[in-house]
Amino acid sequence: MTTHALADTRTLTGRSLRHILRSPDTIITTAVTPIALMLIFVYVFGGAINTGTGDSYINYMLPGILLITVASGIAYTAYRLFLDMQGGIFERFQSMPIARSSVLWGHVLTSLISNLVSVAIVIAVAFAMGFRTGASFGAWLAVAGIMTLFTLALTWLAVIAGLSAKTVDGASAFSYPLIFLPFISSAFVPTDTMPGPVAWFAENQPVTSIVNSIRALFAEQPVGDDIWIALAWLVGIFVAAYAFAVAAYRRRIS
Repeated sequence: MTTHALADTRTLTGRSLRHILRSPDTIITTAVTPIALMLIFVYVFGGAINTGTGDSYINYMLPGILLITVASGIAYTAYRLFLDMQGGIFERFQSMPIARSSVLWGHVLTSLISNLVSVAIVIAVAFAMGFRTGASFGAWLAVAGIMTLFTLALTWLAVIAGLSAKTVDGASAFSYPLIFLPFISSAFVPTDTMPGPVAWFAENQPVTSIVNSIRALFAEQPVGDDIWIALAWLVGIFVAAYAFAVAAYRRRIS
């Protein structure tokens, strides 16, 4: 992006962030669902689940909860983008000397900031519930990098939904499968406890490698091949979603 586009993106990101600050319940609501899941799994189901790691259950399941936090939050991006499209704001932007790319990036960066705030809230609650880690500063940076890339990849999927949906409910409904995907992975139980076909799917879908990488970083263990598989999934989804989103945007404003 040129300097002009960067300045436009900064302005439009500030506009979207102001909307969130006027309605902070967006971030709070996004964090409520994963926090409720943590409470249920740790204090209701946790005592009956044997992960085979010898670690506390909240340490085991927190990476999956972080992914659910983001998957819940991106629905708001699709929702806000849909409302902007329906309200004619994009048409007004076209009549102004604004870089076209900045309109989408403003929504994407707002999603990134708000979702990372929600993730921080969930981690703080997890510490209050007994989560402990001896992860180094570098490991925390690696976790932050994975979560950032995960958020960007899913947000561009949300952009596609927001641009393509016919109704406001349809704009946000796409996130439901993403929220439930961690449940069919290694996020809450080891995959070897699942029936054969389910275990195969769980072991070969992107959430498992992402969860395993974050869990290993928190536990100060080698990440192995999981980190490269996770990055390949995330970069692939990000590039594909970005390309489809830009193409959908150009069709809508042409």
